Amino acid sequence: MISKILSGMNEGIEGFLIYVEADIRHKGLPKFNIIGLPDNAMKEARERTKTAIVNSKFNFPEGVVTINLAPAGLKKTGAGLDLAVAIAILKSSEQIMAFHEPSVFFIGELSLDGTIRRVDGLLPILLKAKESGIRECFIPKENATEASIVSDLQIFPVSSLTDAVAILNGKEERKPLPFLSFEELCNNKSSTEPEEDFSDISGQAEVKRAVEISVAGRHNLLMIGPPGSGKTMIASRIPGIMPDLSFEEALETTKIYSSRGLLSEKEFFILKRPFRAPHHSSSETALIGGSNPIQCGEISLAHNGVLFLDEFPEFNKNVIQSLREPLENRSITISRACGSISFPADILLVAAMNPCPCGFMGDDKKQCVCSGIQIQKYYQKISGPILDRIDIHITVPRIEVSQIKMHDKDSQYSSKEMKERIQCAIQMQKKRFFPAPFRFNSALSNEQVFEFCKLDADMQNFLNRTIDRLGLSLRAYFKILKLARTIADLEGSENISMYHLTEAIQYRILDRYNTMFSTFL
Repeated sequence: MISKILSGMNEGIEGFLIYVEADIRHKGLPKFNIIGLPDNAMKEARERTKTAIVNSKFNFPEGVVTINLAPAGLKKTGAGLDLAVAIAILKSSEQIMAFHEPSVFFIGELSLDGTIRRVDGLLPILLKAKESGIRECFIPKENATEASIVSDLQIFPVSSLTDAVAILNGKEERKPLPFLSFEELCNNKSSTEPEEDFSDISGQAEVKRAVEISVAGRHNLLMIGPPGSGKTMIASRIPGIMPDLSFEEALETTKIYSSRGLLSEKEFFILKRPFRAPHHSSSETALIGGSNPIQCGEISLAHNGVLFLDEFPEFNKNVIQSLREPLENRSITISRACGSISFPADILLVAAMNPCPCGFMGDDKKQCVCSGIQIQKYYQKISGPILDRIDIHITVPRIEVSQIKMHDKDSQYSSKEMKERIQCAIQMQKKRFFPAPFRFNSALSNEQVFEFCKLDADMQNFLNRTIDRLGLSLRAYFKILKLARTIADLEGSENISMYHLTEAIQYRILDRYNTMFSTFL
């Protein structure tokens, strides 16, 4: 008798349905085959499944047992198909009562005693099952919280093979998992954790202003300052002033974390903007993604949030260069011999660096000990194409002890006030681009820049002269216009003024340094 059981696996952050077909022939020597491009973990399912069936007090059929994993051309990875293989064998050997096979889905890794272990990447698989019209899903009990956010599915968390068979045979009552709506998740979000607030940072009004502009238009930001000036503190507070995640954004971000197995019982749905801060020793694979099977990297884990690269020039030059395409395209495609997968990478890049290797060039308190050659090599690690893709370069000066005021909050630049101004600017952008899909100013095409970032003759001449004097690229030219548009939005202005334009130009500090490099040294 042949049985066909539905299961699934994920590739990247997308789910795929797998048909697990079982055929039992009672003639010939006992043999257990799994075909359909299984990897090593899947090949070992023969021993796991056979032992789990026997230890769960079921009969493993004698004869030739053949398991086919379809579609045969897709490589099957991991151990998530174990439960479906066991169910297919029991169904084919008539140890499970008849059930409507095409509408029931099984996934889970089996232990030798028949208990079912959690699987990574369950969320995208369940979403694919829902899209395909499946109505009943049997999943590991350890994945129950993650699965509770999927609507229109009857989900049955089971802790063992025995429990799953008992439900299928009608010996246990079917109790589907309660569904948790996005509103309930937001209402249940813990408010006990103290939020880091910009008002805790003394001084640095100019830097806070630059951060506000950066978030309002999703402009990438580079902070340059001596050690201890507060660059990391500022960066860590940026997610708190970004707009709250929409359901679509939260779901897409959660799919990424699910595929990497980074969800937990406590945090099974991502409700806050991600903040990822990889160490400067991170490899290109760790930052961009790769390996075998292909997995996403830090840039995708920061999707819809902030990727903070501290000690920016200390990253390997190839790692820095690899950021060019994802910063431009808001996605990353990783191609290896085993295949090609695209991951989303819509991030706000925030980078921080010292003004020189020792960190004290231009400091009036400590003398710089770096040579001109050392400083030149330090800056050469950050290429022109990367600087072109970073809209805002801002100096973070040393804070004097006299500026520090205990228990004195900066109300103008508190996270609450900044977030409100940012949301007003974002609303202006939404209104301007309607009915087209919403895009931040930073994502405007060149044609849209000419449409929405118009300058009068005097401003255009001033900008042209500035571009020629600093030797900026055409990409930097459009970045300045987009930045001026965001500054105007924060002011509630429909038109870009000379003030907005000159402020935007001031945020290209490294372009000015490179133009006057001999003086800068």
